[in-house]
Amino acid sequence: MSAMKNILIWIVKLTAVIILVQTLFFKFSGAQESVYIFTKLGAEPYGRIGSGIVELIASILILIPQTTLIGALLGLGTMFGAILSHLFILGIEVKNDGGGLFILAVVTFFCCIFLVFQNRQKIPHLIKFRI
Repeated sequence: MSAMKNILIWIVKLTAVIILVQTLFFKFSGAQESVYIFTKLGAEPYGRIGSGIVELIASILILIPQTTLIGALLGLGTMFGAILSHLFILGIEVKNDGGGLFILAVVTFFCCIFLVFQNRQKIPHLIKFRI
């Protein structure tokens, strides 16, 4: 793999991980905005804490080259849920955030799509539980 391609992959990995990890503080500390979001979704507190745990696991797995595919798939699913929640329940803008949370979810979603694409050769092994 070329050095530039490797650098790009790590930039995408770190972008996804930084976004996922920076929201964990708010989810785990019960920040007002997180509580508001998950209350509106009817999933407070278990949805907030559960999604935080999934995002933490996804972040760790994304950073480990052998498990990047699994982490990216977890992140992809979580961000797909977040995007759908914004589009159909919460709205793009939540508590006057200017759409910031929605944008972060979309950026993370596309980072995870990129990582899944980069690791697509591992998908048959994952299906057979050989990853």
